Amino acid sequence: MLDNYHSPWLDDDVVPFADSVRRFVTQSLAPLEEQWREQHQADRASWLSAGEMGMILPDVPVEYGGSGGTPAHVAAVVSEMTYAGVTGLGLGISHIVGHYILASGTEAQKQLWLPKIASGEVICAVAMTEPGTGSDLQAIRTRAVKQGDQYVINGSKTFITNGQICDMVAVVAKTDPEGGAKGLSIFLVDTRLPGFRRGKTLDKLGWAAQDTAEMFFDDCTVSADCLLGGIEGKGFITLMNQLPYERMQIAINAAAAMERALALTLDYTKERKVFGQRVLDFQNTRFTLADIKATTLASRTFCDCLIKQWVDGKLDSSQASMGKFWLTERAGEVVDKCLQFFGGYGYMNEYPIGRMWTEMRVTRIYGGANEIQRELVGRSL
Repeated sequence: MLDNYHSPWLDDDVVPFADSVRRFVTQSLAPLEEQWREQHQADRASWLSAGEMGMILPDVPVEYGGSGGTPAHVAAVVSEMTYAGVTGLGLGISHIVGHYILASGTEAQKQLWLPKIASGEVICAVAMTEPGTGSDLQAIRTRAVKQGDQYVINGSKTFITNGQICDMVAVVAKTDPEGGAKGLSIFLVDTRLPGFRRGKTLDKLGWAAQDTAEMFFDDCTVSADCLLGGIEGKGFITLMNQLPYERMQIAINAAAAMERALALTLDYTKERKVFGQRVLDFQNTRFTLADIKATTLASRTFCDCLIKQWVDGKLDSSQASMGKFWLTERAGEVVDKCLQFFGGYGYMNEYPIGRMWTEMRVTRIYGGANEIQRELVGRSL
């Protein structure tokens, strides 16, 4: 997407996949974005279509319903959706939950959930954040109390992506209130169960096409086989082991967003005239866009380095955290500078650059605030 640059992870296997994803996203998903913005969620038919395309769990083994690919295939999906401006389909959450199950679930849980997630039949959510807890997982108050061969879950969650549309939610709850990090467990909860209740759809600054909601668990009773992995106290380590997966998706989104912002701004400044000449013909425009292009290329090469580490199984938590905080901050800077060239039109929601400006702001918060990422990297020094 940058002149004369080719990402090394786009090999002969990934390129045809990325090309097919690009056509599908551009032709079938992007035209629906306005409708999704109005209803604050994507439609189920698009989830099923994305599943049929192999866009959900592309790096999960075929025997569990995935496409048997690598993280490079995930990178292709995230990049193409971002570049096309498709924000309503929260596939990344299903990728994360799918990998919770793949890495830590029982064989029965893998067989039950993964094929349905990959097909788009089951839409996932992660119920981790609670009012007042933020990034402090050990402060979680939601409880899961064992009663015979069942668990009774009580508590509330907020900022849940796919909250209104999800069929299954991975709920982080305390099974041992005195156990600290070792007292956390994850439960795979069918949202049709009694005691599960969805709250209101939250009114966000951006990402209007994607639903974010509150959730409540009022004596929600689940069978013991809903406990991820079948062993209590493994929730924290599962979350920690899979955080690099989540953060890489955010980092890739940021890199692709910079490329999209640059392309949109180049098109606009070549066409828009001020004082009798194109906006691009002003020296300030060219100098600023030169800086933006250099930042975008540097960000792409850094991101590609991390993707290669990911594909090779060498990506560690510190690297993923660096990618998450550095790339999201560069994306915020780039999109902000690009918006300036659009003048008042850039502040209108009908222009993609304005939407991108609000969307990129939250990437420095979700997936672990960037201050937390710096702390994690600092501990590795």
